[in-house]
Amino acid sequence: MTDKSQVLRVLFHRLNNQLGIILANAELLEKKAPDDTHRARAAQVVLSVLEAMGTAKELRAELDDQ
Repeated sequence: MTDKSQVLRVLFHRLNNQLGIILANAELLEKKAPDDTHRARAAQVVLSVLEAMGTAKELRAELDDQ
């Protein structure tokens, strides 16, 4: 494993942790939203974070394949 790939692994790990925090907060906002409009906005953030986490996972898999 090269130094560059190790650095990328650490960055992907940090990114995933950061996205996890955003996800938890968005889910909390969704649960406590006072109305449908706010719930829908929070749900959109939840979906976007899940997609970003999936993209990070795909990128890391590409790194593992190299």
